[in-house]
Amino acid sequence: MPESRSEAETDEKGETPSKNIISVISQFADDNLTIVRITRFGLASEIPARFIEKNVSLRGRVQTITETGLEVEHIPIYIPILSPLLAKGGGRVYPLAVRLAGVELTPEGRVWLEQHLSPAQTVWLKLVSREEETLHCLVSVSRGSLRSLCLNEEVLRLGLARTVPVSGLHPQSHLYLRLHQRLLKAEVKAERKGRGMWKEDSLWERTSQAVWDNSLVRLIRRIFKWT
Repeated sequence: MPESRSEAETDEKGETPSKNIISVISQFADDNLTIVRITRFGLASEIPARFIEKNVSLRGRVQTITETGLEVEHIPIYIPILSPLLAKGGGRVYPLAVRLAGVELTPEGRVWLEQHLSPAQTVWLKLVSREEETLHCLVSVSRGSLRSLCLNEEVLRLGLARTVPVSGLHPQSHLYLRLHQRLLKAEVKAERKGRGMWKEDSLWERTSQAVWDNSLVRLIRRIFKWT
């Protein structure tokens, strides 16, 4: 029995119809990046995979500081006429769960973020990876018209965080190695300067602690408690 035309085309190209559809959608996203950029994202899963792969930067507004990072409301690019047509109908806008990629905050680090990120402050999220509904990003704030401050590096430079493996990236990938090296450099700087968690006690503090922990001193303290 002769093959149908569609089957012959599938065999010749080595592609299935489903793969062709995915290819077309991906190409459309690439060719129409601006259209996708002006869509408001309320969930990490709504962000196209191509955005993650290309490390696209999204603008957002800080909602709150969490135990693991930030909650950020996505602010899409606004284009008159076109933006209202693409806006999703009147549902509640949910913030995106964001973690500082490659960074584990200390409690002091979270306090620092609360003190230096005002409510509704604008931040830029450079997408690195996604885990379920959490985005791992390089988070930056503007410092004048031509400068920006990367919060991932800043909390490490101040000794308010430690580097951790970048979630969602292969350890041997170029992006992983480049990003980890960049963050590690900031952490080493804090360690060398004794900042934050790397701060060493002074000689007097270390001596006082050693004396306080001495077994004889502990015995004397017990005697005084009994009397």
